[in-house]
Parts: sequence; C-alpha cells; structure tokens
Amino acid sequence: MRTKIRWWRYLPLTLAALVFAFPFYFMVVGAFQVNPTNSPSSLFPTDGWTTQNFSAIDSRLDLGGSLLNSLIFTTGVLLGTVVFGLLAGYALARLDFRGKAATWVLMLLIQMVPFQLLMIPLYVQVTRTYGLGDSYLGMILPFAINTTAVFIFTQFFRALPQEVFEAARIDGASELRILRSVAVPLVRPALVTVLLVTFIGPWNEFLWPFLITKDVTMQPLAVSLANYISNVAQSTANPNGAILAGATTLAFPVVVLFCIFQRYFTASEIGSAVKG
Repeated sequence: MRTKIRWWRYLPLTLAALVFAFPFYFMVVGAFQVNPTNSPSSLFPTDGWTTQNFSAIDSRLDLGGSLLNSLIFTTGVLLGTVVFGLLAGYALARLDFRGKAATWVLMLLIQMVPFQLLMIPLYVQVTRTYGLGDSYLGMILPFAINTTAVFIFTQFFRALPQEVFEAARIDGASELRILRSVAVPLVRPALVTVLLVTFIGPWNEFLWPFLITKDVTMQPLAVSLANYISNVAQSTANPNGAILAGATTLAFPVVVLFCIFQRYFTASEIGSAVKG
C-alpha cells in the first residue's frame, strides 16, 4: 500500500517534468533534422539526421566573436550584480540608517516597472549623456544593479542569527569584514541562485545590446542569432532547422551551467553558526 501511494505521489511530478522538458526536446531534435515538422514522426526520427543546420550558422556568423562578446557582457553584469547586491542587501538587512524603510519600498517599486518602459530614457542617457554608445560598458551599465538580487540577498541576510554579527563586532571586525568572512559563506545558496538567475537575463538579452551598438563585431551571441533567425534563416534550404539550431546554440550554455551548479540549491545550515 505504501509503495502504491508513493508511486501516485510522483506521477504528477513526472508528468509535469515531461511537459516542461518537451519544448527543449523538440528544439534539440529539430536542430539536427533535415526537415523538422510538427508531425508525430518528427518527434522520434529514425533517419534524416544532419549537422548542416549548425554549419549554416557557423558560415554566416562569427560564433567565436559573438560568444566572446556575450561572455564579456554577461560577466560584467554578473560582477556588478553580485558586488552591489551583496552590499545593498547587507545594508538593508543588518544596518540601521535614515531612510532604510523608504529605500526598501523604492526598491520593491522598481521591481514592478518593466525594463521596456525605461529603455528609451536609459538609451538617451547612456548614449548622449554618458557617450557610451558602441561600448561594452554601455551594454553592462543598466543591468549592473539588479533589484531582484538585492531582494534575495536581503532576505537571506535577515534569516541569519543576530548573535553571529554581534560576536563579530565584539571581536572588532568591521562591517565589510563581517560581510566577507561571516555573512557571505552562510548565504552560498542565495549567491548561486543570483548567479544563475542573473546569467539567463543578459545571456538571452538582444534588444538592449542591439540598440547600444550596431557594430557587428561587438554584438553578443543573442543579437547575432536574432539577426540570423529573422534575416537569414528563412532563405536557407531548411529554415525550421536553422531556427531551432540557433535556439539550441543559445540555450546550450545555460543548460550546462544549470547542470553544474544545481546541486548547490540547498538550504544553508545557518543555525550551526550559533552554539547551544
């Protein structure tokens, strides 16, 4: 009886996982097919496999240069997100200063505003006021501070025992030393979560980098693939395969990164830092 109950418990989860994974399966299988279609036979092909869809992308795009641009753009965003997110999250969670409540409310309000509404004024400010058009810094700057990361870090820092911070201050540690040596090691799950969530955003972002620079040699992979899918893929012998191959190329690094770091999505033993 217990086995049957356990089996029925995992059945809905398995079905949900299959539904979630199906688009990825269709994307990968279609990327290697000669002529992918929506028919059931194309979902489980026995022949018609090819790598020409990826070869077509490589012949039309500088994949190496686009990948390097994406790494520069994404790394800059991740660095800014982690540094400013940790500092702001720690300040909002553990420091007392005038305007703290107003700052917290303002940060929550910013999360409710879609980035698309701010894109035009940000574009004017970055390109005309700061003169950062056609530069990596111009692409990175609007994403350097992530309010979602600040929120996640703040909530994790608030969950840490107050005794840990009091003991460190009694020992003469500065706030930066407490943050670096005490708080950060206890919130590693939050750090990994922020890195993965933030990585997906800039890695898949194509509209903002496209606005900032029209220089093809500086465009990230997402922009290059978007131009390829919209302008070139339809003229190829296998347009569906070319589109799916472009999507697979863009999604592959994200999947690999998640598979590597997913084991760190565990709760930290914050209570072990307190004796008794």
